[in-house]
Amino acid sequence: MKVVSTNIGEPKIISWRGKEVKTGIYKYPVNESIYLDKEDVKGDHVIDRRVHGGVDKACYLYAVEHYTYWKEKYPDLDWNYGMFGENLSVLGLDEGTITIGSIYKLGDAIVQVSQPRQPCYKLGVRFGTQVILKQFVEALMPGVYLRILTSGNVRIDDVMIPEEIHSDGISIREMYLLFYDQNSHIDLAKKALNDPFVTENNKKNIVNRYGSSI
Repeated sequence: MKVVSTNIGEPKIISWRGKEVKTGIYKYPVNESIYLDKEDVKGDHVIDRRVHGGVDKACYLYAVEHYTYWKEKYPDLDWNYGMFGENLSVLGLDEGTITIGSIYKLGDAIVQVSQPRQPCYKLGVRFGTQVILKQFVEALMPGVYLRILTSGNVRIDDVMIPEEIHSDGISIREMYLLFYDQNSHIDLAKKALNDPFVTENNKKNIVNRYGSSI
């Protein structure tokens, strides 16, 4: 997995349901390294810290390969890396194989996979339609949030080097199925609840969805 683009966002005021709302989802490529800190990316702008940033969402990665799929759906948009609000656009990122709890060296930083991204209306604003939210969920291509175990700079062409793979862990795609799939995944839900690397908030979401069945 290799970094193709480093992206930073400036605050922008958008209109949402008759109100002005500030957002940092409008990220664009920068020709310099970015510094991954424990709760966010230095110089980036995390506006609503109830749902963005923090230890379990310090940095967001999205796969370069997914862009082809979305460009076909939205050919008229002004495309650039950072369209999904990601700090790092990464070649070779596969949500089906990367597991929660796995640790990588990434540039000067040490990072740990924490959870998938759950889209909100601000992604819809950037794409010009809230239809993107349903499409994003159904595509099973949510991208990856990281915990930052050791802060450090990350540059274009840096490679994610495995340090400690949680081989028996929950993949990012499996976690998405637990969140959204209409089919029941009882055994997977039980496994996730017993995984020490799955966030407490995600465990609460699983319990809320599956209830007494787990």
